Amino acid sequence: MIFNVTEKIKYIGVDDTDLDLFESQYIIPNGISYNSYLIMDEKVAIMDTVDLRKSEDWWNNLTTALEGRTPDYLIVQHMEPDHAGNIAASLQKYPQLKVVASARAIQMLPQFFEGTDFEGRTLAVKEGDTLSLGTHTLQFFMAPMVHWPEVMVTYDQTDKIVFSADGFGKFGALSHEEDWACEARRYYFNICGKYGVQVQALLKKLATLDVACICPLHGPILKEDLGYYIGLYDTWSKYEVETDGIFIAYASIHGGTAEAAKKMADILRAKGAPKVSIADLSRDDMAEAVEDAFRMGKLIVAAASYDADVFPPMHDFLHHLKIKAYQKRRVGIIENGSWAPCAAKVMIGMLEQMKDIETVQPIVTIRSRMKQTDLPAMEALADAILA
Repeated sequence: MIFNVTEKIKYIGVDDTDLDLFESQYIIPNGISYNSYLIMDEKVAIMDTVDLRKSEDWWNNLTTALEGRTPDYLIVQHMEPDHAGNIAASLQKYPQLKVVASARAIQMLPQFFEGTDFEGRTLAVKEGDTLSLGTHTLQFFMAPMVHWPEVMVTYDQTDKIVFSADGFGKFGALSHEEDWACEARRYYFNICGKYGVQVQALLKKLATLDVACICPLHGPILKEDLGYYIGLYDTWSKYEVETDGIFIAYASIHGGTAEAAKKMADILRAKGAPKVSIADLSRDDMAEAVEDAFRMGKLIVAAASYDADVFPPMHDFLHHLKIKAYQKRRVGIIENGSWAPCAAKVMIGMLEQMKDIETVQPIVTIRSRMKQTDLPAMEALADAILA
């Protein structure tokens, strides 16, 4: 796929609609795009490469877009293989090509490309450095831990474009049209969610620039209503509530806990909860569950006891929340146990490892199956979490 971003900047990325799992863990039913760009000025700059899976398509795009010219620079903003896969091949094909990247990225190059001689073929840039291509001047800003330590973003001072690396990325191939926020949110919290402080630092840098366009490494180019996209990133990276609602995540073995979770959803809706979303952690996409937990201000976890612990899908969910820095939320708990309920104790222990989490009382304990005698406690939990 080749198209003009501006008069002298072309998109030369590729869609991958065959990949089933991004990073071998995230379901991508609509594929993923590997974005790469080409700046055609007095000097020619390639802005990142693509995953080796799509090398042939990328090389065809690059060769066509170059129109016989030879690239001078390869700007590497992120060393993850889905973007850096063709660095060594590019250096081999174009002997005069120079890699421009952060010092940390240059240190990483031999880790990925054993046997490639990078001596004299790299240019390390630091915060605020510029590179003139002719009429276009590129300025570099370091973005460590968004979401690797070597990441930088590039600002084209001429066309006022930010090449944002994985920032503002999104699941889904460009050939598939869909709402941006849903898959961008799932992408953000599962890829960058741990690094809210670092994303905030990058947003502060972007606020000093006159930005007309954002070109990420995944997902569509953003040109209109940039305040909307930046505003969502500001909310997400501050771990603030995006949607006033309650997310119920349950892990049920034989259906008893599922029945209690669904009844809790009904109770909350009857009491006027603005939005209630529910997920079966044994069957639903874990990445979407993580997304919904961050999106909403309140969470109810319902799980069966299992091997003197908690049913593993719930353990996995809470572990995901912890490593993605889940925080600033109110959480209600429903446990189930036939002879020795212990799920609540385990879940509380995991939640206590997270920042600014309030466990709402009462904790509801179900014995095997929900009964009429359990309803008062469930009503009380609903009242407390809605308060």
